[in-house]
Amino acid sequence: MLRKIWLLLILLVFAAEIEPATAENSLPLDASSAGSEAQSTPCPDSLIPDFAADQLLCSGQEDADALGQVRSVTELQDVQPSDWAYQAVKALVEKYGVVSGYSDRNFQGNRSLSRNEFAAVLNQVLTKVEQLFTTGELGRIREDVATIRRLQTSYGNILQGERDRTSTLELLTAKLERQQFSTTTKLNTQLVAALSDGTNARTTVLARIRLTLDTSFSGSDLLRTELEAGTNSGDAISKSQNRGSNLLGTVGLLADGGGLDYVAVPNTVQISKLYYTFRPAKTLVLTVGARLNPRNFIDYNRFANDSLTNFSSSFFMNNPLIVQNQVDRPGGAGAALSWQPSETSPFTVRALYAATDAEQPNAAVNKGGLFGDRNQGSVELEYAFNKNLMTRLQYTAATINGTAINAGGFNFEWALNRQFAVFGRVGVGSYSGLNTALNQTLNLTPFTWAVGGTARNIVIPGSVAGLAIGMPFVEPDLGNATQTNLEAYYSFNLNDRVSFSPALLIVSNPNNRSAGTIWEGVLRLIYAF
Repeated sequence: MLRKIWLLLILLVFAAEIEPATAENSLPLDASSAGSEAQSTPCPDSLIPDFAADQLLCSGQEDADALGQVRSVTELQDVQPSDWAYQAVKALVEKYGVVSGYSDRNFQGNRSLSRNEFAAVLNQVLTKVEQLFTTGELGRIREDVATIRRLQTSYGNILQGERDRTSTLELLTAKLERQQFSTTTKLNTQLVAALSDGTNARTTVLARIRLTLDTSFSGSDLLRTELEAGTNSGDAISKSQNRGSNLLGTVGLLADGGGLDYVAVPNTVQISKLYYTFRPAKTLVLTVGARLNPRNFIDYNRFANDSLTNFSSSFFMNNPLIVQNQVDRPGGAGAALSWQPSETSPFTVRALYAATDAEQPNAAVNKGGLFGDRNQGSVELEYAFNKNLMTRLQYTAATINGTAINAGGFNFEWALNRQFAVFGRVGVGSYSGLNTALNQTLNLTPFTWAVGGTARNIVIPGSVAGLAIGMPFVEPDLGNATQTNLEAYYSFNLNDRVSFSPALLIVSNPNNRSAGTIWEGVLRLIYAF
């Protein structure tokens, strides 16, 4: 409605500025010529407008919906005295006679205005103004012209301010378009810095930075390239586990048994992820790449899966039997898929295969290559009871340093309400064969478990606190004790990009040896942009 009314008023102001018609400066259209010219101009169906005044422009086609000229605003059913534009419509109808309606007696003032409608209204207004000139009734519109001029003066500064802001936005937009990183790629940066101190260890600073480039070519695919570098530091737990053979540490040869996830990250830049994800079918997601990590595709748990947002210990991030440390930590070449029968199906099937040394084939000793040593194949079946309760069944077959590994696992997460949640993992497996890294024949049937819980908004809004306990590798034939891990943390945001988290990690009997208990305190700072 606003667009139509202001268009008519502005045209009236324009018409008031011109001189009365003479033989030398007569308007190009008069009432009769407008009608005759309109009758000689046909309109194609695709251009037939739905505004009543447009019938002036088309020949031989009358608008079936048009009511024609309205003589009183009371004839319009959708224009009420309580409407903010009632007086304006009333003046245009009863004073100037340039408003038409529809066969259902509606004005439809909220409709948008087409170019054809604009031309028709312009013709109608100019015809009306010429009639006023001819009959000497121009004084009828002088009061309205004066009102519009006062409005122009009053709102002139506001309009100029809007023009200035529009010009500024155009300049900023042009600058952003020139300086943008990429039209198809998004850059994300994550920096974690931790201050660690603990049993039999000096205070240590650890850091890891990741630059992630996410590229999409079609909007439904993803090419991920991630660069990583660190300080190559260790914490109290990893230093204790590194005494002798590191069997169950963060970089353990048998399984990932804990310690800070960001220890021993090389101080040279390396490619930590390189893969491409796309949808060959609506229900199927396929990933192929030269460097992918199993933890990113299976054994997900939203309450214990990310050392930047929840638990810092690598043990509580994944089931150490299902996600094999010797493949996951360095990453490998391979493929992963995820299939959900339908959008509403509670079932999701996932599978992956990754080979760490695919680029170094050495068939003579059965090491390296896409199907050689240090590889892992896994399948997972997820069932979602609802968005708060999910369970996952898993199976992994792997060959690590000459040892054949088979393992089954179970993973669950349960959000009890908006504040509290619990989670757990359990697994059992077998390790058999000569382990070339240990130079020892293994015949082990390990068992692993971990349970924990989280609580939100404790003291500080948006904060998360977590507590978890578990045993990474329960096996009587390995060592003389069983390693037990415990972690408690409290994380809160300093601002939109920086979070801070103090944590306490405890490991008893590291590497399944009765070597006492390690206490470690950590102050973790995360910066993401």
